[in-house]
Amino acid sequence: MAKEKEAFAKTVNIKNKRATFEFQLLDTYVAGIMLTGTEIKSIRQSRVSLQDAYCYFSGDALFVKGMNIAHYGEGTHYNHDPLRERKLLLQKKELKKLGNKLLDQGLTIVPLRLFINDRGFAKLEISLAKGKKLYDKREDIKSRDVSREMEREKY
Repeated sequence: MAKEKEAFAKTVNIKNKRATFEFQLLDTYVAGIMLTGTEIKSIRQSRVSLQDAYCYFSGDALFVKGMNIAHYGEGTHYNHDPLRERKLLLQKKELKKLGNKLLDQGLTIVPLRLFINDRGFAKLEISLAKGKKLYDKREDIKSRDVSREMEREKY
């Protein structure tokens, strides 16, 4: 019994660093994910990539596509497809709000972070985002370099 609680105590916090560089983040939401047994075991081993993932609406449901959850090593022939589309679980009012905002041109929904909450459920933090232009990315790089230099001069 004690070993089961220790398995949940392991922190899983997988971030999509590319999303914050490529997009300007407007609103963030935390959504549940519909997973199979071998997928959650692979997530607990931190074998996930969010680099090319994005979210889209199909009917009234929100799905994430391109999220790569690697095969579970001890899975048998019942192992999952690593790149399958997974349904995201949000409240109806949040889905409606996202759907209405997505009608604006240039907006998309990107996953930012995958984590396991204190109850042991996998959650995906998603954000409504607008793509950055090249000069915006250069500004970010420049401000990051300036702040790094300021920190070095302190010490």
